[in-house]
Amino acid sequence: MACPINWARRSAGNNRVRAGLALMPPLYRGLLTKATTSLLCILSIRGIRTMSTTSPRMIVRRMAFRFAATLGGHWNPQRPQFSHIVNAASLAMPYLEPYLIDTMRQARARISDPRLLADIDLYIGQEAAHYRQHQQFNRRLADMGYTAVPAMEARLKADYAGFAKRRSFTFNLAYAEGFEAMALAIGHMLIEDREHLFGRADPAVASLILWHFVKEIEHKSATYDVFKALDGRYLWRIWGLIFATVHIMARTRQGYAAMLHQEGLWWHWRSRLATWRLLAHIFRRLTPRFLAVLRPGYDPRQVPDPAWAQAWWRQHHQGDPGLATLDTHRLAHAEPICIAAA
Repeated sequence: MACPINWARRSAGNNRVRAGLALMPPLYRGLLTKATTSLLCILSIRGIRTMSTTSPRMIVRRMAFRFAATLGGHWNPQRPQFSHIVNAASLAMPYLEPYLIDTMRQARARISDPRLLADIDLYIGQEAAHYRQHQQFNRRLADMGYTAVPAMEARLKADYAGFAKRRSFTFNLAYAEGFEAMALAIGHMLIEDREHLFGRADPAVASLILWHFVKEIEHKSATYDVFKALDGRYLWRIWGLIFATVHIMARTRQGYAAMLHQEGLWWHWRSRLATWRLLAHIFRRLTPRFLAVLRPGYDPRQVPDPAWAQAWWRQHHQGDPGLATLDTHRLAHAEPICIAAA
């Protein structure tokens, strides 16, 4: 069956795709180009049904993560490569999340639905509380002497300022939904693999990252609902997912490569092998979730919430003060266990 999407008529869109893909390493770029073209053709013809579920009402939580004076860049000594992937991704948050907030504020001015307006306010509150914690962590990275941190922060700041100034509202809204769809997929992967990736890591950093993605799961439908209400076009949603994913992953790669290079680990064969194995594991776990996002009938409410995340919400509701210091030696447990309660 012929592909229903006439790519020849989308030269402007194709140029934007090429510009985004140029940020990626050649191997990732080639695989993503081939896979996306085939999948969009298939998924434009037929959707897939999945079970529906909903997350609890969003709550703006004020968390206090206390990073030890002895904290190093390898906050998970067993996985220095993963440590730096997370470190590099964290650098984006103080610029990405204000950009998302600004986009949702613009959307708010175009919406009259009281429920959507309330959700936007809660989403903005969550993002504002969250990026400030990353600012604190990122300052620690800079203080550790990682010379790439200021340059990467300047680059990310320019990226998001440029998107806000020069891109259309539709693009920014699609980017916001694309990022949140990507974050939902990553959140599920990190929670499922929490013992493998965070086991025996620094409690404060592990707690920060897992809290981040528990939050992403909780507000999984916020930007989707806004995008659907104000635009809803399938190809814009997919373009936002692709662009946001390529952009974040490319900038993250630049950051962790620079940090590993500074430590002399980037070209060390054992470190490179560990990096490739880690990335293969991550992409193998993420691919099915990304494929689900590509289908026309995708709705984040159809993605069941992890039991561990539900337990986190329940413990926070019960007033557990230890969620900022998870016991990373006991992450295999079905529910979060905090050092204060251990």
